[in-house]
Amino acid sequence: MSVTETLSAIDPEAVAETQAAAPSEELLRLVVEAFQALADPTRARILYALVRRPMRVRDLAILAGVSESAVSHQLRFLRDRRLVRSERQGNAVIYTLDDHHVAALFREAEHHADHVRLGLPDHPYRIP
Repeated sequence: MSVTETLSAIDPEAVAETQAAAPSEELLRLVVEAFQALADPTRARILYALVRRPMRVRDLAILAGVSESAVSHQLRFLRDRRLVRSERQGNAVIYTLDDHHVAALFREAEHHADHVRLGLPDHPYRIP
C-alpha cells in the first residue's frame, strides 16, 4: 500500500491544485539531474569559470585545483546533462556553458545563500 493510499488530505483543494501544477516526471528528472550536477565543488568551480568565459581543460584544471583528467571527467558529466558544450578550434577544445540558464541558476543560488548567511527575510516572489 502506498503512502497516498493511506493518507487523507487535510486540505484536499490545496493538494489537488498542487498536483495539477506539478511538473511531469521527465521534467522533474531533468531538474534533479541539473541540481545533482551543481552539487559538487569541482563542478561548481568549473561552471563558475565558464560563466565568465569559454575555457580549455588545462585552464579549468588550474582554476578547479584538480588534474586535467579530473576536469575532463567532470566536463563529460556536465556535458551529458547539457550544462556545458564543447567546440573544437583547431587542435584545442573550448568549453562553454550550454546556455544562459546555468548562470541564472548560480545567481539565484547565490541570492539564496546570501539570505541564509546574512539571516535576511525572504522578499515577495512566487513561482507560477
